[in-house]
Parts: sequence; structure tokens; C-alpha cells
Amino acid sequence: MSAYVQLPKLVRISPERLSTLLLTQPTEQKVAVVDVRDSDHIGGHIKSSRHVPSGTLNYSLPELVRTLKQTEKVVFHCVHSQERGPNAAQKYIRERERTLGDAVKHQEIYVLDGGFAKWQEKFGEDERLTENYDKQLWAEGW
Repeated sequence: MSAYVQLPKLVRISPERLSTLLLTQPTEQKVAVVDVRDSDHIGGHIKSSRHVPSGTLNYSLPELVRTLKQTEKVVFHCVHSQERGPNAAQKYIRERERTLGDAVKHQEIYVLDGGFAKWQEKFGEDERLTENYDKQLWAEGW
């Protein structure tokens, strides 16, 4: 029988809180944003985010965990952060525990509340926070 591992409840972070972190603690040692959108990775992205399509997570997670092991806060998101973002965060936590054990207990994992859809409403046109933003695409109901 396999051991049941209870994962911590995922914590949501507001776009406002994330924007403050990115502007005041801009290094990846402090905060890393992981964008798991797939073919819908259009219309802009959070500046300095890593694009790791959800379809690639199974083979890219070990490297992601190793790369981000010194990062204090890791934030996952997709378009709305309802499925892919939270699922990616859970998979990341499992892989982190499997490969690093207690070595990263300091690391905080978040899911961006409302995903990129909510982010772009507030910060899409802020070039300090968002890159390659296409306002028309989002205005047309993407």
C-alpha cells in the first residue's frame, strides 16, 4: 500500500500583492512566477515569468525544482488559475518533496488569484510588470 501524502492547502496571492513583490523584490531568489499556459500563452505575460506549458510539466518539473530551490516564493498561474495553475503548484510541491525533502521548507508556493486574466485587467498596460501585452486581444474577450 502506498503512503498517503497530504499536501498543504494552496494559498492564493492577489495580483496586487504579487505586483508589490515583483517591484520591491525583483530577483528570482525572492520570487519566481511560473506561467503554465499552453497554446493560450498569447496576449502578454508577467515580466520575468517562466513559461512552462502544463503539457510539459511531467518532464520539466525536476529541472524546475532544482532551478528554483533557493527561491523564497514561487507563484503559479494559467489564464484563470482554476485548474492548470493549481495543478502545477501541487505537482511542483510533490516533486520538490520527492527530490529535496526538507531542504526547501522555507519555500512558499502560491497560485495567482484570477490568473493572467485578472492580472492583465489591473497591470496589462504597466510595462514594469507585463510584457508583450495585447490590449485588443483581451478586449475581444480572450
